[in-house]
Amino acid sequence: MSKDLEEKQLHALEEAEKRLERIVFIGRTFDEYMRMFDLDEKTISGLSILDCPGGACSFTAVARKLGCEVLAADIAYYHDTENLYEKGIQDIVHAMEHVETEKERYIWTEFLSIEDLRAERNKALQDCVSDMRLHPERYIPVTLPSLPFQTEQFDMTLSAHFLFTYADKLDIQFHLGTLRELFRVTRAEVRIFPLVDQSGRIPEQVDKLVDFAHTVGWTAEIKTADYHFQKNADHMLIFRKNHHK
Repeated sequence: MSKDLEEKQLHALEEAEKRLERIVFIGRTFDEYMRMFDLDEKTISGLSILDCPGGACSFTAVARKLGCEVLAADIAYYHDTENLYEKGIQDIVHAMEHVETEKERYIWTEFLSIEDLRAERNKALQDCVSDMRLHPERYIPVTLPSLPFQTEQFDMTLSAHFLFTYADKLDIQFHLGTLRELFRVTRAEVRIFPLVDQSGRIPEQVDKLVDFAHTVGWTAEIKTADYHFQKNADHMLIFRKNHHK
């Protein structure tokens, strides 16, 4: 191997490690998803579903066992599964430390304590990584706002803790570009949770995405979710294609 090629590979590895450091690999459990998105097993039975971004969530793993055709998509999946697992363990530790110092930002009915929350986050990570090891083809690396899927490939798309959550870092053009792409790959419904940023405020992007949806033939409904951990984060947005009521 030439010295130039070795240097290029080393540089690529260093860049990958830097990107991994910026990724927070934490997820929610299947049960949390069902309540966040107002779903039940009957509703999702037989559906083709995209979880984007999927992170370390266990929805794909569990829903697959129930007969759903689910794919998870996330920029994190460009990285090695074992590296992601180690990253996830560390991220849960850091997240718990953060929550401990910001307890007043949360509603302590979903979880009775930090340890209760830690156990749920660890469960999601373990279930997700176990499935990734067995079925890596279910976890698709993507760089939003672009998706490598066919038009209307999925009946439903779920998007948790990404759009709106990072409204201070992702501008309106990114939000619009991502929603446009989610619409393209989805046949019937796109559900987004929550509708607040990390400070608990509803960002201007919510109204702008609703307006955009109306211009391209989708309806929008804001619905209360049976899940409330972060203060003010108890609503989701359901977009429906007009011919799928």
